[in-house]
Amino acid sequence: MTRSARKLLEEIQDELAPRDGDNRLVPLITAGRAPRAVFAALAAEEKLITLSDWRSFHELAARADEPHARTFFGGLAPGEQQANGMLDALLAATGPDHGKERPRAGCQVYPAYVAWLALNGESSATAAGIFANFAAFGRYCRDVAAGMREHYGFTGEQCAFFDFFAADVPEIEEQALAAIQAGLDARRLDEREAHRCARLFQSYELLFWNTLADEFPG
Repeated sequence: MTRSARKLLEEIQDELAPRDGDNRLVPLITAGRAPRAVFAALAAEEKLITLSDWRSFHELAARADEPHARTFFGGLAPGEQQANGMLDALLAATGPDHGKERPRAGCQVYPAYVAWLALNGESSATAAGIFANFAAFGRYCRDVAAGMREHYGFTGEQCAFFDFFAADVPEIEEQALAAIQAGLDARRLDEREAHRCARLFQSYELLFWNTLADEFPG
């Protein structure tokens, strides 16, 4: 019997769950202890990331030879472009990023890995690795947006980027499951690769946040 895509995702997310709380920046923001300057850094780094990921998702879609994988990656690309524009209001409110290192290697290793996968990754394993981390990223964004409003006085427009990624989008989940299931059915998806991809995504995601936590301690 062919493995279930949902079961594989659940197993991967269970493996990742113990480290989801290793993000040291989000608790500082939700408590109002992070300096306001961190938001200029967040916006500047995410401007670069969303532009890079937009290109990478287009490349992943173009390289995929399976329709469900093309649909999944092709559907992610417009969201990156939309999110990129949402950062403008936050950048205008915070001013330029005056951080020590711009861009920060610890923040930009995530999109570098996405770009590597765009050239080298197997489509269904990549889809599993990316989507397995969506829920944690959504929680981070939801908590950041709440902290921005409560402690820093940011407006809805200025929080739009984080609100955007905090929202549940069932259609994306359906597309991810279809892409993963197609890989399983065709016996093209190496489950070890999917787990490895997800672990690396989680590590690079945490490195993004914790790089900024080290630079802007509460």
